[in-house]
Amino acid sequence: MLRTEPAAIAAPSHDCPLCPRLVAYRAANQAANPDWFNGPVPSFGPVQARLLVVGMAPGVRGANRTGRPFTGDHAGVLLYQTLLRFGLAEGTYLASPDDGLVLKDTRIVNAVRCVPPANLPEPAEVAACNPFLESELRGMPQLRAVLALGVLAHAAVLKACGIPPSRIRFRHGAIHDLPDGLLLANSYHVSRYNTQTGRLTTEMFEAVMLDVLGRIKAAA
Repeated sequence: MLRTEPAAIAAPSHDCPLCPRLVAYRAANQAANPDWFNGPVPSFGPVQARLLVVGMAPGVRGANRTGRPFTGDHAGVLLYQTLLRFGLAEGTYLASPDDGLVLKDTRIVNAVRCVPPANLPEPAEVAACNPFLESELRGMPQLRAVLALGVLAHAAVLKACGIPPSRIRFRHGAIHDLPDGLLLANSYHVSRYNTQTGRLTTEMFEAVMLDVLGRIKAAA
């Protein structure tokens, strides 16, 4: 994938009209909670990062409320604790966008920027938001690896790279070689369900992160 200058990164407007169902849900949340962010959640972290973490979509009481990916709900706990442990973040994660947390060499974005009802985007919504993910990938000049959290994020990254999702299957712990030297790593999503049922443990997630960081270092 040809990468351009950081200024080329496109992002949806706060009142993005692309997905009628998500627009309606956003309006309902805005009416019920006018002090929440209630809009497409922007990326978090430096554009010059070598690692991009891609999630599924904002949680209604998490990023949709706070305006920062994986901030304010259970999913952010394991993610940010792991980033802090491996030196990919500085500060303290307090589940608030004003906690002062800073990412290092890592950027976070969701495949779908707006919160979906029942935490599940529809295929048409994933497709409508995919150009923004593609722009994100193209606009990160130092990008070496993408960590996809879950099947939906994995497929969205492949689509943004022009690769049919059926060509490369999701498998937790796998690292796939994509064109132009880009790596695509897979992990189960850091959701409350996965962590509380043991589908994804701290040790499992840290092992994936260690593997990814090792591959990035080796490619430097």
